[in-house]
Amino acid sequence: MITQDNLQFEDATMTFIPSVTAKGRLALTLTVAVMVSACASGSGAPAMSLAEMAASTVPTPDPRVGLSPGIFDAGEAIWNLSLLSTTPPPREFVGATNSDLAFKDNYAIQGNYNGVIVWDISTPSRPSQVTSFVCPASQSDVSVYRNLLFVSGEGLGGRLDCGATGVQEAVSPERLRGIRIFDISDITNPRYIHNVQTCRGSHTHTLLEDPNDSANVYIYVSGSSVVRSPEELSGCSAAPLEQDPNSALFRIEVIRVPLAAPQQAAIVSSPRIFAGLVAPPEHGLAPEELAEVERARAAGAFILEVPDAPQVLGQRQVDDLLGQVVAARGGSGAPTAADSAALRVFLDQVVAERTAAVNGPQPGPTQCHDITVYPAIGLAGGACGGYGMLIDISNPINPVRIDAVSDENFSYWHSATFSNDGSKVLFTDEWGGGGQPKCRATDPMEWGANAFFTIEDRRMRFHSYYKLPAVQTSAENCVAHNGSLIPVPGRDIMAQSWYQGGVSVFDWTDPTHAVEIAFHDRGPMDAERRGTGGTWSVYWYNGVLVSSEIGRGLDIFELTPSPLLSQNEIDAAKTVRLDHLNTQGQPQLVWPTTFALARAYVDQLERSGGLSASRIESVRGELAAAESASGAARQGTLTPLAAALTGEAGRSSDATKVRALANAVRGLAGM
Repeated sequence: MITQDNLQFEDATMTFIPSVTAKGRLALTLTVAVMVSACASGSGAPAMSLAEMAASTVPTPDPRVGLSPGIFDAGEAIWNLSLLSTTPPPREFVGATNSDLAFKDNYAIQGNYNGVIVWDISTPSRPSQVTSFVCPASQSDVSVYRNLLFVSGEGLGGRLDCGATGVQEAVSPERLRGIRIFDISDITNPRYIHNVQTCRGSHTHTLLEDPNDSANVYIYVSGSSVVRSPEELSGCSAAPLEQDPNSALFRIEVIRVPLAAPQQAAIVSSPRIFAGLVAPPEHGLAPEELAEVERARAAGAFILEVPDAPQVLGQRQVDDLLGQVVAARGGSGAPTAADSAALRVFLDQVVAERTAAVNGPQPGPTQCHDITVYPAIGLAGGACGGYGMLIDISNPINPVRIDAVSDENFSYWHSATFSNDGSKVLFTDEWGGGGQPKCRATDPMEWGANAFFTIEDRRMRFHSYYKLPAVQTSAENCVAHNGSLIPVPGRDIMAQSWYQGGVSVFDWTDPTHAVEIAFHDRGPMDAERRGTGGTWSVYWYNGVLVSSEIGRGLDIFELTPSPLLSQNEIDAAKTVRLDHLNTQGQPQLVWPTTFALARAYVDQLERSGGLSASRIESVRGELAAAESASGAARQGTLTPLAAALTGEAGRSSDATKVRALANAVRGLAGM
């Protein structure tokens, strides 16, 4: 059994490797640590690995374990972050789920199942509400481009007129399932201008800015709900593909939005990127779930005895089925013991029939949950239920799957993030759908985690997993969810939401050894009753981390310096400024030439031992002297320094970083 103690040690020092026992991982960790120390560069002092450094600085015991419950007064734990502000939602959004975030100028745009909230975050310690508008439709995922705001709608109750009364009819011309488009030229008064209806609605969507098309933007729609009736939207079909080549299953929708006439936005293609995939291997239930099933069985519960994944029926389901049994025998009143016995026989028959019906491979996923496009490299990462996909988006209207991977440790491929250089991709597993507690001590560390892949010859190669290191309670929904890169030069660092597991910031520069370097967590919303809460998404935007908190509103954090992340690295990250951000439309991060950038590389070389301590000291002195000088004097200091560093790179154990430093210094000399 994995205990809290070895979770803290293992997670802080190495990657989670399937099929290796906890004892084996500990031994392997110690071996790796010795090897890292022994192989340090001769040009610098032996350096601690990042994992060893984290292990020596992480709070022990982990303060996230045992936090007191509450909504706005829960206990909190924080490490290497500063919580700048927590702002509750507006009155009309209290009790409704806050969902995803998009950013424009100084604004954070927050989706909510009741509509959209716009915050001014120009003063992160005191964000202010700019506007909000009620327009119910789950999930209300948001994205923004120039003067346009796009909002997803998937639930059956969303109305075309944004009304709050819902839609009661099974088929209704008033229902909205798709993409809403707003004009936000005046962001204080968004104007609803158009919508594009889709057969399955829009659970999430991705805005693609094609570098070769300045006249349009494209929306990739991922809808995971039931297919609507063709009586409601012509052409919708839920038939298997072999029965109907126009089926709404096994495809995504591509919407083209003419920027000069967004009211003409329409579906232009429905690529079948799932063709040929079969159902992936699946893992069974976690030990805690199996124990719950056994307790329910002992108590006489009604159970669908599905092999490897028995399902306990809820009381409402049982009451409905028993009512049908009573009606079938022409009876009335309360069900009898014989009725209960008949229901158990019926349930066994249902399982037997379903099992017998399996003949050959079953079809794979029929839809993606989320797609992250990275236009700078012409690729997308599709998190598509049972598969993670690598997709060529060089033609935005005709995305083509070029690789797909499955993993029996993954339950639900949820979202993707590329490294900034495009050499790696991270996929998240939203095991349990986001509403279940999957960070308990009994939960396998490979389940509900992140998986890291390198991209080699346009194929994905798996390396390791990373999961939130802190044990959470059975009352806290906790699983990998949305996050983004933090623009620290020379490193791949990500901030990520884990629902009631809080925020975890980790370094995955080495895809075989991800290391947590900062965190924030609150106690459960309710210690006795399982509910859904916590942070939905957390994204870096222009110097701060902004988190959409499902029930508590908006959190804004700032990174604080530590042995794992220096002030110079934070300062260099803050030089990257964006005028808008849709995280699923991943931008390429570019650092301006600054002294902060050069100093960040120096700090990293000190951490890695890539230059000797004396050389680190002298480089810092020369940079300080150059910064205080100007003109020819500055150039006279920096030009020879850049040349010297270029010559030293070949002798360093961290040659790539020394060359990056030399280039930064050379850039400063030319300014």
